[in-house]
Amino acid sequence: MSALLEVQGITRAFGATRAVDNVSFAVQPGELLGLIGPNGAGKSTLFNLIAGVMPPSSGKIVVDGTDVTGWKSYAMARAGVARTFQIPKPYRQLSVIENVMISAFLRELSVAGARDLADLTLNDLGLAPYRDRPASELTVGLLKRLEVARALAMRPKLVLFDEIMAGLTPTEVGAMTEIVAGLPARGITVIWVEHVLYAIMKTATRMVVINRGSVIAQGTPAEVARDPLVVKAYLGEEMQLA
Repeated sequence: MSALLEVQGITRAFGATRAVDNVSFAVQPGELLGLIGPNGAGKSTLFNLIAGVMPPSSGKIVVDGTDVTGWKSYAMARAGVARTFQIPKPYRQLSVIENVMISAFLRELSVAGARDLADLTLNDLGLAPYRDRPASELTVGLLKRLEVARALAMRPKLVLFDEIMAGLTPTEVGAMTEIVAGLPARGITVIWVEHVLYAIMKTATRMVVINRGSVIAQGTPAEVARDPLVVKAYLGEEMQLA
């Protein structure tokens, strides 16, 4: 099976600092890949490179067989790559459904079509009861769900989730984990950056760990949880996943 995403030796330098340094990995269709590492490791910069927010200084990014290196974010969205942000950025003066409709217009040309797609997405995310409320009235947990809904309304092949659990209660974490875990069965491939380790380590099928801009480990959650480099750089002690 051909990889949906190939990251081939990409580097992003800011002056003398390499925020991402010769990173390579591949993601297969339908995979749920976890991306972890300490704060400042380069995870968000890596997401920005994949999503087209900024170009790499060197290396190549391939999506579904097409070299997309240097493509702008709008072109990446059309190619099927969606993302969320650590801090939700809704149009606060607009209603919940209006926020999601803006994303839906990427795939639906009519207002009716965009509204239907937005309604379906809101139902999937449990946001239907808040459909007509201004986004400014939502709690942190609901704002995180709205951020996910806006990404999924783009009908992506690949979605990049950036710390969607931050600030959530344990109950909200459980509900969001179920949503993420169900996406591969719907044909949506996931790369997930997260610091809520008990959620991501029990949900991801494979993990990539980066530190100081470089990949230090790849493997199953169980493998990286006992990797000495990962324990030293991030975990502090081996995780028990059972």
